[in-house]
Amino acid sequence: MMEGSARVFKMRSRRCGNKCYSARVPNVSVDAYVFDVLMADLIAHDRQPSAFVLYLAIWRLTDGGKKKSAPVSLRTLSEQTGLSKRAIQDAADRLERRQLISIERQMPTAVPMYRLHKPWERPRRS
Repeated sequence: MMEGSARVFKMRSRRCGNKCYSARVPNVSVDAYVFDVLMADLIAHDRQPSAFVLYLAIWRLTDGGKKKSAPVSLRTLSEQTGLSKRAIQDAADRLERRQLISIERQMPTAVPMYRLHKPWERPRRS
């Protein structure tokens, strides 16, 4: 088993070089509040680590709330986070109740649009 894994790694490193994955993944900045306060609140207090993972995934999809996310299916979120579809649904419900995200659907069976909220930020005045 170990030998097969080493062979796959060697094949990848020959094909891509040492910068195979880092070259294609852009950096994402996350507010310190998310790690300093929200992480402890969702994981320790609410006992919902899946909600924190989903919040980070939506943060990534919306570029920190700068843009409205494209429609994202439960399957896609499940593949990105490693959570089950049911865990995604429960986490989304928790985040929506806490007003950390809003979910919009054109129809009940449509793929949802997730909008990220950052209640710790004050609205900007014009």
